[in-house]
Amino acid sequence: MKKLILLLSIMGSLHACDQSHDTTVGYSNAMKIDTTTFNTIYSQYKEPALQHRRFKPKDVDSLLQLHKQKAVLDIVQIGKSFEGRAIYEASYGNGSKRVMLWSQMHGDEPTATMALFDLFNFLEGSQDGHDTIRDLLKSKLNIHFIPMLNPDGAERYQRRTAQGIDMNRDARAGHTVEGALLRARARVINPQYGFNLHDQNIYYNVPGTKNPVSISLLAPAFNESREINPVRENAMKIAAGMNDILQKYIPDAVAKYDDTYTPRGFGDNFQSWDASTVLIESGGMKGDPEKQQIRKLNFIIILNSLIQIAEGSYAQFNKQQYEDIPFNASQLHDVVIRNITVGTDSNSFKTDLAIRRNEMTVGRDYFVRGKVEDIGDLKESFGYDEVDADGLKLIAGKVDSLGIKSINDLTTAQAYDLLKNGVMAVKIKEVGETKEKSLHTFPVHLFTQSRFYMPITADFGGMANFYIGDSNGNLKYAILNGYLIGLSEEIDNSSIQLKNRVH
Repeated sequence: MKKLILLLSIMGSLHACDQSHDTTVGYSNAMKIDTTTFNTIYSQYKEPALQHRRFKPKDVDSLLQLHKQKAVLDIVQIGKSFEGRAIYEASYGNGSKRVMLWSQMHGDEPTATMALFDLFNFLEGSQDGHDTIRDLLKSKLNIHFIPMLNPDGAERYQRRTAQGIDMNRDARAGHTVEGALLRARARVINPQYGFNLHDQNIYYNVPGTKNPVSISLLAPAFNESREINPVRENAMKIAAGMNDILQKYIPDAVAKYDDTYTPRGFGDNFQSWDASTVLIESGGMKGDPEKQQIRKLNFIIILNSLIQIAEGSYAQFNKQQYEDIPFNASQLHDVVIRNITVGTDSNSFKTDLAIRRNEMTVGRDYFVRGKVEDIGDLKESFGYDEVDADGLKLIAGKVDSLGIKSINDLTTAQAYDLLKNGVMAVKIKEVGETKEKSLHTFPVHLFTQSRFYMPITADFGGMANFYIGDSNGNLKYAILNGYLIGLSEEIDNSSIQLKNRVH
């Protein structure tokens, strides 16, 4: 009799464990939500106050206070940052499946934060034909969102905390107050599922292609040998479900993040704390510098995953579907120029050039600095924009030192005409108004100093400012501050969003 009781006890424990992580396959009645429905939901509930990446903690605070007044989400301040900025948690649902989502532990990675506010708007909606989804989430899940974990970093738009520590390498030691807070909330909530929300750089590509990785996924390892236990396997299934819907939006633009075990990393530790955790990294997409399309993708895959967790329907996917997602490659640049002739007529050579644009934050805006990232055989490298310059050569740009009186005297059309005629930089004589308009979108450099340097060749690490033209000096393209600009009437430059500053 004792043996029977013990056996029943063991079986009951195993069943409880299975229930907590939904290893049962009860998804025959799973919701079937098509892309049209997701698109409709998103367009209706996108948060209009967040349109650009460099929003501030006070913007988040203000929005959360508005959500608090609606009393659908339970909004509480759970702590303060190193510099005393408020850190909030929003909770939803009274179900038994506990889920934690945290965003912007790196202050310059805000894409998912925007998506969470879109999701908050949706959860507060009603009588729009989607109450069935809300009822499911509310009854099955107990969701805890931390939308901005590193407000000090967000204020500066920098990766690290005010202490200069990478918070995602602080899960073990807890040297940051923000990291210690996340650990403390994990102990209190004891989640069964976790979503670790980040941005990765825009230069990852799908291996063997020039496709930027728009979304990267990872079911982090919980130990150095990267074993797969039921907790991690469920994370793999959830990630496979994300990839399944992403392929309908961005086929061949999804990859896996590096799964090397990081004992200091939060995703790895959440996985070891028995929370099936998925890392979502928002990458790049051509023509989407503010990541608004990638924000939409975050909203869709997070909402879809919450539905599948509530139903247990993520069990329809398997770990092999996750394993089949390729790992990130890192071969992408803003511009790749192939077979260009560089140097003088008596001392020239043919080569490839790769160019990247580094962002420099100014308040809520930014400008870029384009530089030559690599020179040489770049056959395996790709560019968001590419030019085969075979038969063409690098031509130095000219500087107009006589210039114009004021920045107000220049139009975009005039600047483009200057650029087409070989002038890349124009002096502005009046400095006063220029200070207020230090950031600009003109397709030429503007400067107020006595001289402006224009490179005569392509130097590794040097400024990316030159022309591509033929042997007769006819200009075909301009590389202005790392942007590729076509100079013929047939080339459409309307999609180029220049981000320059007055020098």
